[in-house]
Amino acid sequence: QVQLVESGGGLVQAGGSLRLSCAASGRTFSRHAMGWFRQAPGKEREFVAAIGWITITTYYADSVKGRFIISRDNAKNTVTLYMSSLKPEDTAVYYCAAGDYVGLRKGVYDYWGQGTQVTVSS
Repeated sequence: QVQLVESGGGLVQAGGSLRLSCAASGRTFSRHAMGWFRQAPGKEREFVAAIGWITITTYYADSVKGRFIISRDNAKNTVTLYMSSLKPEDTAVYYCAAGDYVGLRKGVYDYWGQGTQVTVSS
């Protein structure tokens, strides 16, 4: 069982940066792939970024590639999403997720946090 708590969301102007953190409980954190997804009002939850636990390979949605960076610290049971050059279209609730395998689909992940709001003003 893994419990996830996101933090770091907020209001930022376009072009600004934010750092989202996800704190995980459970002794098996280091053996879970981690992902970030986001959901804007009226839209489906979409993939943002993911990081594996075997090879620590990272994956990004095309819309955030070059602007967002995902990293993990297994010693601290945390995964971080560094977001820069933010755009109004990045506005959404951002969710942290954990699963046995890394993937770009929601169904791959078994555990989800409650989400943190990110609002980018123009």
